[in-house]
Amino acid sequence: MALTYSAGSLVKARGREWVVLPESRPDLLVLRPLGGSDDDIAAVFPAFEAVDEAKFAPPEPGDLGDQRAAGLLRTALRVGFRSGAGPFRSLAGITVEPRAYQLVPLLMALRQKTVRMLISDDVGIGKTIEAGLVASELLAQGEATGLAVLCSPALAEQWQQELRSKFGIDAELVLSSTVSRLERGLDLGQSLFDKHPHVIVSTDFIKSPRHRDDFVRHCPDLVIVDEAHTCVVADDTSTASQNQLRYELLRRVAQDETRHLLLVTATPHSGKESAFRNLLGLVKPELADVSLDSEAGRKLLAQHFVARKRADVRQYLTKEDGLTDDSLAERTAFPSDRYFKDETYKLSPEYRALLDDAIAYASERVEQAGSQGKREARIAWWSAIALLRSLVSSPRAAAQTLRTRSAAAIAASAEEADKLGAPLNSDAADSDAMEGMDVAPGAETTEGPRSHLAELADIAAQLEGPAKDLKLKALIKHLKALLADGHNPIVFCRYIPTAEYLAAQLENDKDSGRRGPLGARTVVKAVTGTLSPQQRLERIEKLAEEAGGDAAARRVLIATDCLSEGVNLQHHFDAVVHYDLAWNPTRHDQREGRVDRYGQRKDQVRVITLYGDDNGIDGKVLEVLIKKHRQIKKDLGISVSVPDELSTGVTDAIVEWLLMRGREDQDALFSADAFKVSTAKLDSDWNSAAEREKASRSRFAQRSVHPQEVAREVAAVREALGGAGEVDTFVRESLGALGAVLRGDGEDFTAQVGGTPIGLRDALAPTVGAEVIEKDRPIPFRADPAVARGEAALVRTDPVVGALASHVLNAALDTQADGARPARRCGVVTTDAVGTLTTLLLVRYRFHLTLPSRSGEKQLVAEDARLVAFEGSARKAEWLPPERARDLLDATASESTDRHYAERTMTRLLTQLPDVYGHLESYGEELDAELAASHRRVRQASGEIVRGLSVTVQKPADVLGAYVYLPAAPSVPAVAPAAPGVSA
Repeated sequence: MALTYSAGSLVKARGREWVVLPESRPDLLVLRPLGGSDDDIAAVFPAFEAVDEAKFAPPEPGDLGDQRAAGLLRTALRVGFRSGAGPFRSLAGITVEPRAYQLVPLLMALRQKTVRMLISDDVGIGKTIEAGLVASELLAQGEATGLAVLCSPALAEQWQQELRSKFGIDAELVLSSTVSRLERGLDLGQSLFDKHPHVIVSTDFIKSPRHRDDFVRHCPDLVIVDEAHTCVVADDTSTASQNQLRYELLRRVAQDETRHLLLVTATPHSGKESAFRNLLGLVKPELADVSLDSEAGRKLLAQHFVARKRADVRQYLTKEDGLTDDSLAERTAFPSDRYFKDETYKLSPEYRALLDDAIAYASERVEQAGSQGKREARIAWWSAIALLRSLVSSPRAAAQTLRTRSAAAIAASAEEADKLGAPLNSDAADSDAMEGMDVAPGAETTEGPRSHLAELADIAAQLEGPAKDLKLKALIKHLKALLADGHNPIVFCRYIPTAEYLAAQLENDKDSGRRGPLGARTVVKAVTGTLSPQQRLERIEKLAEEAGGDAAARRVLIATDCLSEGVNLQHHFDAVVHYDLAWNPTRHDQREGRVDRYGQRKDQVRVITLYGDDNGIDGKVLEVLIKKHRQIKKDLGISVSVPDELSTGVTDAIVEWLLMRGREDQDALFSADAFKVSTAKLDSDWNSAAEREKASRSRFAQRSVHPQEVAREVAAVREALGGAGEVDTFVRESLGALGAVLRGDGEDFTAQVGGTPIGLRDALAPTVGAEVIEKDRPIPFRADPAVARGEAALVRTDPVVGALASHVLNAALDTQADGARPARRCGVVTTDAVGTLTTLLLVRYRFHLTLPSRSGEKQLVAEDARLVAFEGSARKAEWLPPERARDLLDATASESTDRHYAERTMTRLLTQLPDVYGHLESYGEELDAELAASHRRVRQASGEIVRGLSVTVQKPADVLGAYVYLPAAPSVPAVAPAAPGVSA
């Protein structure tokens, strides 16, 4: 009769040891390799394969390690845990180590039965990570069974990559370009949202009624909405139908009160109170109407809303946060500030003549159209704006605009003309539909024989190059200065032709041998809307790869606003040049936010704004909009959006004045009545929005989770899984012992692993690249967890660290392994750190957890590693507190220990180990009580303790390592040099 094995017990099958998982049945065992991950789970039929009860073998007394052996083995074991026993089920298995402040939204979420949250932390703090943490935890607990991320199509592939690489969530892309392929694989009557439990969905694709109804019917029980502010409408303004459709989609998704919903945006308040209230209403209907000035209203909001500035989290868990000391303090290396410099240029005589001619033509067209009807007037207006903006941008953009028919020219009405003309000619902050908005707009409104605009286009084409295009000449000057100071800049343009023109003028042409003006070691590439989102990322990586690791090499990226939102570029670039001014300052902030974020290594991000001193437009936009926006951000520490209609009112007044008076009379603009009215309205409303934002940040500051609560959970996580300092020591000592060549004495260092065992090199190749291993290139290790591709972070979840830990652990458990074995399961050390015989044990505990969830009880097996230590003999052990046990890891040998004496000492200890099993069992029971309390504490819902939760320790515990520390005294035999493997 086959034996029945309980969850957590050890069995031997297929030549190795396994842990029995709760999904097992008497006739089918579901097994995970001892110390392995969920990827290695296997099913075994005891009726057909031999399965025996296994006991973890004790250490071999002759396999002695040195003073580092215990610490290295402990870290290697803990790094390999993918099923920690703590209350956060997902943290052990993800490949990103979250900052302590990023745990706050997770703690808030776990206190809600149905998670409804608005995550509105500042740009660059890590909202994607915070949302991913909540999602991975809900999925791991069984509180959610599927995930949908609604986002812009330009960001879909980035979301897919983030979820897969950092959280192990494989999500299918549901875009207009993929849906046909996905639907071909469906069964009759099946929804693709049933077939694919995790999806990344284009908001603009799914919002249409044709697709929306199917999505709402089959929507997963967990939804993340990126850039959620673009999905609501204000009650008191006429809004685009696109926003209305998005809002209707989210309103219907939110109607299911059991669905988890995470709204993510850095700008929840666009200055329109009703839009903000509608956003809150999606989270919880009561929030749409509750008084947020009342204590009850603020308390309700605090349960669902988190919004922090960088200053709030730059230093966290310090004594200033109310903690007793700084032992858990975490300092996040955001750039300290942005350094702004506004640089001017003047038009060349030839360019000035072209612009004056174009202004005169546009003015005449607008005046003529005004007498022909409202439709004709609006078509002429958008044509004039297109003409002026493209001329100010570049000669190539001007030439294309002058030769292209205006999109508004086909309009049947004034309203349709505005609908067609506005998206291509304005810079609305609320629009998330950036795709296709960087094309050069058309200005031609007539058909027939060659027009005057075509003649102007020919002139514009002849002005390319720094001799006549002094804006380009100024750019080259400022780029050279940035590059000389060690910066790698991004140059942002409004139009595709401008970006392509700059790249052609600046890059080195390998085919012709032409050298660009920025030097032979500067790599220049352009990224525009002509590329798909995936191709954009690939070109950026290619740019970084071509520049390589040469310290003298520099990178310059020319980009349109297709990269101004969502794409993170801080690893490759550290300066921004605004070549074309945006007519809404929020767009500038979005551009700068691509590099000014967590992970940026420069303490200061340089921002250069290039503007024309005599083109009649740039100076006024800079003065009235851009500088005002900067000042508000400097005062508040956050960006406050200017309502689109107000910025449009100002820019319309500038253009209208330019068309009426020309470039030479621009100084009088500021005293014009119409301009005064529009700027006064702008200042008034913008200042009011800033005051509201300042008040709301103070009133709605995150207070539902106190720093002390975060500190308690962070301490528990670090105790179970290890911290950054432990990993740093482990990586350096292990690589050194395995024969790697390490260089660098600071926090960061590099390692060449060509001399390490072949098994380690094979394990590292998939993570760093086979070419790096084959050519023995240095692998950079960084203390900062935010690393670029090809670098390794000194955190337990980094794939390189994981591969190293797996090799060290396997070598320690296999006494016959080839090559160096840095960690060993036993050791004897003579040291000044102890005054009497002291023994340190590394013990692995396995726990069987029963966790209640909305989908029913979930049975899990988890592991934990603990250090226990005692003084004296095993039979009369005096047990030491945990902190004393940890201190023994730092003990250093004060003299050598005779190998024969060490082996006899270890043999005697291992013989006496059964005398301490009773204490190990009692300690395991204490641990399961602590774990149960921790799970209940984190999973409180509305103050009600979750029932049905239980934690049971599996007996016996595994003694993974045993280490004896002898006091340095004459009575201890000390002879000639120690044998290999014994402390020295």
